[in-house]
Amino acid sequence: MNSDDPRAQRTRARLKAAVLDLAAQQELTTITVSALAKRAEVNRATVYLHYPDVDSLVTDAMEDAVAAVARAAALCPLDAPRDRAPDPLEDLFEHVAANVTMYARMLGPHGSARFATRMRDRLTAELTHRFATGQRPRGWDDVPVEIHAAYLAGALVGVVAHWVSAREGPGHARTRQEAALAFWRLFRTGCQGLPED
Repeated sequence: MNSDDPRAQRTRARLKAAVLDLAAQQELTTITVSALAKRAEVNRATVYLHYPDVDSLVTDAMEDAVAAVARAAALCPLDAPRDRAPDPLEDLFEHVAANVTMYARMLGPHGSARFATRMRDRLTAELTHRFATGQRPRGWDDVPVEIHAAYLAGALVGVVAHWVSAREGPGHARTRQEAALAFWRLFRTGCQGLPED
């Protein structure tokens, strides 16, 4: 199948909209291909023609969200003060808060491992590129660039996953601003240059 064909693009768009609608109402593990086909008004064979399984469809449907998160993380000025999260990070947590049910489902215990991996990999690539183009703080030369980027990307995905699933109780960040600031203080420590010997 030619993925550039306008009919194929329309079908994929319908399938992505259908899976996001269903995921807003139920856990990912309970979404069936039959339900997807019915919601998208296509037959089951059409679903399989475009996607091998529900998880790959969900990951594709959330690609714009992954890109938005990666862009926001890559735009954070690493030298911003500790007491205020940078605007791109605030924007990132605002985006997550606006889609909290979806992120909780995607990153929760019954979520999509592919989505979490895709999000982490995209963030790692953005940070690796940033570090490779001279925007890496000094003092980390003894740590490979990709490892440094993967460490920070994994931390962000972990914090987002925790925040969307555990926003109640003592010791938890209740608002997106609290979560962004808490993450920024940790992230900034992992990005700041180490003192000279």
